[in-house]
Amino acid sequence: MTEAESFTPSCLLVSGGAGFIGSNFIRWVLEEHPDLSVVNLDLLTYAGNLESLEDVDVRHGPAGDGRYYFVHGDIRDFETIARLLRGEASETVPQAQEARTPPPIDAIIHMAAESHVDRSIMGPAIFVDTNVKGTLTLLEACTAELDRRPRPFRFLHVGTDEVYGSLDLDDPAFTETTRLAPNSPYSASKAGADLLVRAYVETFELPAITTRCSNNYGPYQFPEKLIPLMITRALRDEPLPLYGDGLNVRDWLHVEDHAKGLWTVLAHGRVGEIYNIGGECELQNIEIVRSILRLLEKPESLIRYVDDRRGHDRRYAMDITKMRSELSWQPAHTLDKGLAETVEWYLSHQTWWERVLNEAYLATRALYLTEG
Repeated sequence: MTEAESFTPSCLLVSGGAGFIGSNFIRWVLEEHPDLSVVNLDLLTYAGNLESLEDVDVRHGPAGDGRYYFVHGDIRDFETIARLLRGEASETVPQAQEARTPPPIDAIIHMAAESHVDRSIMGPAIFVDTNVKGTLTLLEACTAELDRRPRPFRFLHVGTDEVYGSLDLDDPAFTETTRLAPNSPYSASKAGADLLVRAYVETFELPAITTRCSNNYGPYQFPEKLIPLMITRALRDEPLPLYGDGLNVRDWLHVEDHAKGLWTVLAHGRVGEIYNIGGECELQNIEIVRSILRLLEKPESLIRYVDDRRGHDRRYAMDITKMRSELSWQPAHTLDKGLAETVEWYLSHQTWWERVLNEAYLATRALYLTEG
């Protein structure tokens, strides 16, 4: 077991920074840490959306204080990662603008991943390719760079509680020592990535840490996940597809609490360790949906029970004792307040979510709804 030591990066690479958790983290960390530069590396696949970072670019991009950089790239591209780590890559900008060169990287928060369980059931191969091979490429590039130029460095791998499998209703919550038992191609690919990170710590002494989070919710979430899916469909008086009996239980974590937790682990966590980041808020899916309908003053008749998902885990619950006792972190948002704020955000950002509805609703129909 390593000793905890404070670590303060000067230039942080966030992989998958145009996604839901990534964009919220970048916004939060640039506001909270005025001496930090952030490089957002994102391939901009279907769930990556630079519109989620327009305000960040205005305040912190080239026309602002200059601390935010965007690079359009793939985590499976070793040369791109290597150039970024060395401080030799150019940001991605429109042709009319002059590209800047971000500083050398001294920390990575690795969030880029294919993340939707239903999509992994429909097509597992891309999940292995991105989540396993992409993580391996990042680890290889970091190891090579630190061999070339040793320096203080951290690699934070953002994982998921789904690698632990499913709990019965009376089982104790997952701890960091719970055995891995993934039940979907998505969670299996994330478990594979977790184990690669562990291997690089043990074999190559890479200064890496892994976090595993519970279900996130909040602003800018792509509308195929449960909460934004239900909000946006209810606002359009469309059917709300709910798997099985709706009694599956999830632990809900506000994305801003997650952002604070990730920074806490990066700055103060112990190398080689795993930290569970959860919301301490277990709730059945049907209760989440009913709460959303009440907040929107919509009828429960919109709910449509659909055939259950293959291998649908019954319950997740996270024990966050380690985060609380070692790092003095705990979630600040209650679900009642966080969900109300999230619903209000979608009400006041209709332009944002309507622009992504074409992709999201096509996916929804393919995944859940069989009627014409």
